Amino acid sequence: MDKVSSILLSLFLLLSGCSFFEKKDAGQQENEAIVMQPDVDVIAENLSVPWSIAKAGQAFYISERTGSIVKVEGGKLERQPVRLAKPLAQAAEAGLLGFVLDPRFPPEKQKAFAYYTYSDESGGQFNRVVVLEHHGAEWTEGEILLDKIPSAAYHHGGRLAIGPDGLLYITTGDATTPETAQKLHTLNGKILRMNLDGTVPSNNPFPNSLVYSYGHRNPQGLVWIGKTLYESEHGQSAHDEINRIEAGANYGWPVIQGTGQKARMEPPLFQSGDETWAPSGMTAAGGRLYVAALRGNAVREFDLERKQTGVVISGLGRIRDVLVDSEYLYFVSNNTDGRGTPYVRDDKLYRVRLGDLSRE
Repeated sequence: MDKVSSILLSLFLLLSGCSFFEKKDAGQQENEAIVMQPDVDVIAENLSVPWSIAKAGQAFYISERTGSIVKVEGGKLERQPVRLAKPLAQAAEAGLLGFVLDPRFPPEKQKAFAYYTYSDESGGQFNRVVVLEHHGAEWTEGEILLDKIPSAAYHHGGRLAIGPDGLLYITTGDATTPETAQKLHTLNGKILRMNLDGTVPSNNPFPNSLVYSYGHRNPQGLVWIGKTLYESEHGQSAHDEINRIEAGANYGWPVIQGTGQKARMEPPLFQSGDETWAPSGMTAAGGRLYVAALRGNAVREFDLERKQTGVVISGLGRIRDVLVDSEYLYFVSNNTDGRGTPYVRDDKLYRVRLGDLSRE
């Protein structure tokens, strides 16, 4: 960012006020610490509805819902087309969503895994998980690992992540049919777990099934602290959730949400009450979760030890994904998705020092 832009951004953030931990009602966490907006750098701009951030070496790879992977390296932006076997669906929230690099990328195999929503010849709409192969300046769809995940106008899920066990985890939404989240024979409203070749791991909680956990509405974030998996999930009319995920557990949707309780259903670690966060991508550092918030227009921090949550980045609009690498937190805005108000040269990839997020 040049000096003039930096000064203008600083003035804007000062005028818009500092971020804060708001006091919650009895159904939420109490958050009282005041935090100041940190200095933020722009790493890349003019992104088109970005969804996932991946990083290999010094290069960032950002999926765009419109059907491209943007490579950002050394201050240069290269938009690489993705040749898919099926046309991307035009429904709200649909497109090229989850994207994660193969763990061997780039030395051995230049490939990645992707999740996208497509329209078929009959007019149906589905999601699929595929291998993307990188050739020169473009990506091409290769092997299909999972297909015919039912889709709808909303609630696609779509997050992909490689776990510490080396397996691929996939979030799927309920596709606006809530009851499917409770049915183990369906793919909707689940976190799925597969080997990198698409086969079912022998130690999955349900025999011959990709289902790892169920009872989810629209999960869009996954991250591990050690071997513990955490998930972010859009609730209905607020009541967004942050969950600790256990293999085989039922997270309640649509039977319970928020502070609701029922036997053999897991309550969330955090929930937003009557406020809407619309949490998406997640990352972690220092025992804390950092979560992109769309309707919340922020990056939120979740302190697992103190059971506190609050805004640490604001004033930049809708935030879709976050990534911690070394001493920095990276995040992408999502103001060009039709629901935000784009700033000049939006959307952008931002960077902030984790140390600058410290609260006084």
